[in-house]
Amino acid sequence: MTHHHSTPTASPVAPRGPRRGLGVGELRLDGGFWGALQATNADATLRHCLDWMEQLGWLANFDRVADGATGGHRPGWQFSDSEVYKLLEALAWEHGRTGDAEADALLRKVVDRVAAAQDEDGYLNTCFGHAGQAARYSDLSTGHELYCTGHLLQAAVARVRTVGRTAGEDDTLVDVARRAADHVCREFGADGRDGICGHPEIEVGLAELGRALGEPRYTEQARLFVERRGHGTLAPIALLSPAYFQDDVPVRDADVWRGHAVRALYLAAGAVDVAVDTGDDGLRAAVERQWTRSVERRTYLTGGMGSRHQDEGFGDDWELPPDRAYCETCAGVASVMVSWRLLLATGEVRYADLIERTLYNVVATSPRADGRAFFYANPLQQREPGADVRPDAVNPRAEGGVRAPWFDVSCCPTNVARTLASWQAYAAFVDEAPGASSDGVVVVTLAQYAAGDLRIVLDDGDEVALRVTTQYPHDGRVRVEVIGVPERPVRLRLRVPHWADGATLTGPDGSTTTVGPGWADAGTAQVSLPGHTVAVGDVVTLDLPVGPRLTWPDPRVDAVRGTVAVERGPLVLALESVDLPEGVLLEQVRLDPAVAPRAQGDGAVVRAVMVPLPGAGAGTPPFAAAPMSDTGAAARDLTLVPYHRWAERGPSTMRVFVPTARHEESR
Repeated sequence: MTHHHSTPTASPVAPRGPRRGLGVGELRLDGGFWGALQATNADATLRHCLDWMEQLGWLANFDRVADGATGGHRPGWQFSDSEVYKLLEALAWEHGRTGDAEADALLRKVVDRVAAAQDEDGYLNTCFGHAGQAARYSDLSTGHELYCTGHLLQAAVARVRTVGRTAGEDDTLVDVARRAADHVCREFGADGRDGICGHPEIEVGLAELGRALGEPRYTEQARLFVERRGHGTLAPIALLSPAYFQDDVPVRDADVWRGHAVRALYLAAGAVDVAVDTGDDGLRAAVERQWTRSVERRTYLTGGMGSRHQDEGFGDDWELPPDRAYCETCAGVASVMVSWRLLLATGEVRYADLIERTLYNVVATSPRADGRAFFYANPLQQREPGADVRPDAVNPRAEGGVRAPWFDVSCCPTNVARTLASWQAYAAFVDEAPGASSDGVVVVTLAQYAAGDLRIVLDDGDEVALRVTTQYPHDGRVRVEVIGVPERPVRLRLRVPHWADGATLTGPDGSTTTVGPGWADAGTAQVSLPGHTVAVGDVVTLDLPVGPRLTWPDPRVDAVRGTVAVERGPLVLALESVDLPEGVLLEQVRLDPAVAPRAQGDGAVVRAVMVPLPGAGAGTPPFAAAPMSDTGAAARDLTLVPYHRWAERGPSTMRVFVPTARHEESR
């Protein structure tokens, strides 16, 4: 696809309040880590997803409804419509980001087929409600009808926010979504069905569309769905409790996320939207409470969420096994959605820190370098090299040590596509003081770092222009130059990650100050001249210590006790079997924490000993009367690579947490 920078556009999340994220057109990336991923997404992944959905008949499902030819075999799961809608959302963001005519043309062609399948009353689904199909809303637990509608609404939000509200209201996709939302409000409003969907998503879709179109009925319907959740109204599924649907405890009363991870996080995102847009501080505080405990006790080092394969769900507190980690890619996307909303609502830096961790180590891990294969699950240890992925076919299994081109349930590729297409929206936010006049203060906060040019359009039409030069995360220097400013005062804030002890900030006057974790906005971080007017040419440089460091697990995480991980800046590193000496297995490696890791390329080198493994037992369980000693074991340097690149060199075994040498533990 040809890339052309478009005019600034609004962001995916624009809740009421003083803070707003960047529009996807307000930051133009200049290559770098995210620029490369975004280019691959545009050039390969979008078409890849479209081709697979065409090949498998998921798009043709809409044609059959439009032609009155339903009945018999319908390709895809009951929720396959949602993948089409997520692709539409990705295409909308891509067109808004670049002005790419091809992305817009593809979107319009797919939308025409979707629109033709919509019923006269606004109902839109290819699995229910037509000849030879089950009746509408006859299976709220597993039917996913409202879930699919929610993704349709989010696609329409992307369209409104990239073509402009006036043009968007006349857009076919937006018209289809408005009619679908009106139908949902009639069907499930206060005087309608007292039901909810087994998979949350309609809540966030309605809230976002209500905000984008200025329609309070949609916000109110989202609120109703949030309040109805947690009262045990959904029909049970064998072997799964109501917690699987988050239908066991009302959202306001829950202390932690539980059950199916993606469902829990989509629900939390919708709840934050409702809370912010209705001024419900109690509801927002509930989600903040759930975020805090879940992050502190139920989140992996990578930012991944979901410990269990059985229900794709959260485990108990401290239940974080590395080898059985599910960490679904979609849960990573959903985690970013929740944290971004809480960041805009509260301004607290911890949410931006988790977004960074999750983007680099979950979202960026999923796609293969060519953008045409993906991880669904993201374990932190792979015991056997992946060997069962079919390279040119649909893969039934979500787990595995090789990225697959498509899955039977292929929610992750389209989720990655829409997230990468809108990455700019999470990079910074703007705070314009309420009721700001010509002398009101504007605060621009850089939450994520990437090289590029920012041109931020303020409420009154004035602009703030910045140029960011950096090779982050491979280098910790972030240089920000002021290119253009309005008449009123502007402050600039930069995020210092929680791991960045010893970071320094150099101001326009050349003075350097050590800054601690948090928002660096005091002293030299306040880019201003007398009178608080930013001058064109002012430069601020943030230097973050991105050298490799050891990271120790909480002792309550039983599965990784006695191990250590290595991180480098925001990147989690991993040890792969392809970097071991011939004949050495990962199980033999013991890292020596007395020798500090040192940087090498974008990874690190560590000192480790290779412990001989015991011989095969005589039909006895694999346990011994005394621990094996590693005294005198051969020692050598080993290379660790960024976790997001593991398995790019072929099938391998891998681990993030490496056992430590026993002689070190006894010192």
